[in-house]
Amino acid sequence: MSQVIEAVEVDVPVRAAYDQWTRFETFPRFMEGVERVEQQDDTRTHWEISIGGQRREFDAVITEQVPDERVAWKSVDGTTHAGVVTFHRLDPQHTRVTLQMETAPEGVVEQLGDKLGVVKARTKGDLKRFKQFIEDRGAPPEGGWRGEVRPGQGKVAGDRPESPGETR
Repeated sequence: MSQVIEAVEVDVPVRAAYDQWTRFETFPRFMEGVERVEQQDDTRTHWEISIGGQRREFDAVITEQVPDERVAWKSVDGTTHAGVVTFHRLDPQHTRVTLQMETAPEGVVEQLGDKLGVVKARTKGDLKRFKQFIEDRGAPPEGGWRGEVRPGQGKVAGDRPESPGETR
């Protein structure tokens, strides 16, 4: 199992950082190797990724979600993957985003890449690109889901506004 913890400070309010992160379909714009993310419902996502030239697909479920604080997930099939992203208000215009992940590299190429620190470097680069993406936007993201998911309880509250041309 590969474990990674990385953080980045972004020059946006915590709500903007959180709302952008919950727009999973935008991940390919700043995450290396993520080709597509489809939001199936409030707690399920389908991922298409490429690692070391190998294409993988898996479904993940959000296990915990608290607006402006955290989003936790785990894969339910395919690639073994779990993690949590937390949002820490530093001041009204600055937020620290911390990403913790565990993955199980599959095959010789992925295991070698893991030993060489590729997962850690990729994660660090993804957060750097997230910072640039959110800061360059110039406007707060529209349509972030403000509901909650609690461990063992599923979705407990919240509406999911939609913005034109995008789903959550």
